[in-house]
Amino acid sequence: MTDAPSSSPPILLDVADGIAHIRFNRPEVLNALDEATILAWKAAVDQVADDDGVRVVVLSGEGRAFLAGGDVGRFHAAGAGAQQVVADIIDPFHKTMLTLAGMAAPVIASVHGAVAGAGLSVALAADLVVAADDAKFTMAYTRIGATPDGSGTFSLPRVVGLRKAMELTLLSDVVDAAEALRLGLVNTVVAAADRARETDRLARRLAAGPTAAYGRVKHLLRASFAHTLAEQLHAEREAFLVSAGTRDFAEGVAAFVEKRPPRFEGR
Repeated sequence: MTDAPSSSPPILLDVADGIAHIRFNRPEVLNALDEATILAWKAAVDQVADDDGVRVVVLSGEGRAFLAGGDVGRFHAAGAGAQQVVADIIDPFHKTMLTLAGMAAPVIASVHGAVAGAGLSVALAADLVVAADDAKFTMAYTRIGATPDGSGTFSLPRVVGLRKAMELTLLSDVVDAAEALRLGLVNTVVAAADRARETDRLARRLAAGPTAAYGRVKHLLRASFAHTLAEQLHAEREAFLVSAGTRDFAEGVAAFVEKRPPRFEGR
């Protein structure tokens, strides 16, 4: 794929058939994040979050990489003003991560090439990750004397455990796709040529599912780490009761009894 001209928007968004595709679009710098990109990404995520017709979100990157983290060249050019540049990026970045986490719609990260720094934080925060076999993963932050952002220190130990998270973050070694699958950083690894097709297959399957119930599942699983058993049982009870009053529940039960595929509306 050729590099995008400088006039291209840093984020591409299209929505069709209930699937929102949000693509990082700075391939000439491996989609590294600068202020303009973060603000455009935040606007796209906010738009998708407000769209009741969206039933799944797919995050991906144009060119040779998913997302190579922050724009280190921009940090360098800022000199003594680098701290302000970081603040201008990190604040909307974190607000966007909270918006993604709060969506009922499942979020799929479809990754290839470099998945580094903030790119790995974004992938870790997604609900499901489809990885091309050419994907390379690294926390990267300590290589520039920085600490992780974008919820990386929240997600990584929950996925791989504290000891491995320490290793991956302190050493910032590069992990290939096969090792990422073994560690649980991704859900599946496919041939690079098949990534878009396999992602679309998964997205369409989720888009046909009970979106509101998916949202409750996401909340239950993410909140479980902070709950006692009794608190989690209470949360499960409340979520199931809400589900039992929905049209999707009625449809799912009817389809089960009638031995036919359900036709969920996402409500």
